[in-house]
Amino acid sequence: MKLLVDSGSTKADWIAIDDIGKVLFTTQTLGLNPEVLDKSEIIARLDDKFDIEHNKEKVSHLYFYGAGCGTDRMKDFLAVVFKEYFINALVSVHEDTFAAVYATTPKDEKAIVCIVGTGSNCSYFDGKVLHQKVQSLGYIVMDDGSGNRFGRHLLRGYYFNSMPPVLAKEFELEYNLDADFIKANLYKESNPNAYLATFAKFIIKHKDNEFCKKIIRKELKLFVKNYIMQFDNCKEVPVHFVGSIAFYLKDELEEILEKYSINMGNVLRRPIDGLIAYHILNK
Repeated sequence: MKLLVDSGSTKADWIAIDDIGKVLFTTQTLGLNPEVLDKSEIIARLDDKFDIEHNKEKVSHLYFYGAGCGTDRMKDFLAVVFKEYFINALVSVHEDTFAAVYATTPKDEKAIVCIVGTGSNCSYFDGKVLHQKVQSLGYIVMDDGSGNRFGRHLLRGYYFNSMPPVLAKEFELEYNLDADFIKANLYKESNPNAYLATFAKFIIKHKDNEFCKKIIRKELKLFVKNYIMQFDNCKEVPVHFVGSIAFYLKDELEEILEKYSINMGNVLRRPIDGLIAYHILNK
């Protein structure tokens, strides 16, 4: 049994397949970002799912693609945790960009591949090797255009009283905006970046409101300038996207890309189905 995992900070999609690619089960856990979780929390999230816990000794290979796995230190940490949990498995840990590449980019083709969901990043794939110009410093410093950045803008707009009153009233109805509750989630709970990203659905729902529209344009422009335009050939190759923010704001993203003469390629909400095809072809 092989386990294929695509993990963001908010959630992780799991698919178990046999040697010919037949799906044995699918499930979903909370995200397994090693930058914000310790070993005990990762194990707890695995144990919480019956299909994973019940089959852990049957797994022969684990292919994990995850947010927060951009450094050798984090990849090695997660690999050790998984090897202890899936005791019979060969474990392979990659950053989530590899899953995005395998799901969106035809074999041997060149492309810029972006992830824009809870967090964000961008890489150039030369058909063989992945290249990055920007080393991520995490959600506090970077993640332009991401769900957690939108959450930050909305909370600031609400608390600084710059959010239109009608919009603020609806915001109050949809979320617990008590200051102590917010601060507990930001500073005491795990995955503060994923918590911030929970507010992104509000900005997507109200994307035609001028207040929200300005935030969306600002963040997506920053993503294009700070990430995509790091690559000199960004106007010569397709730019693919994976992630819920890119998927639900595809039209807004495409409009901004057009202004910079950049060609939008494939846009997927989740790369997991593409990973099945990749691993069957490359078994």
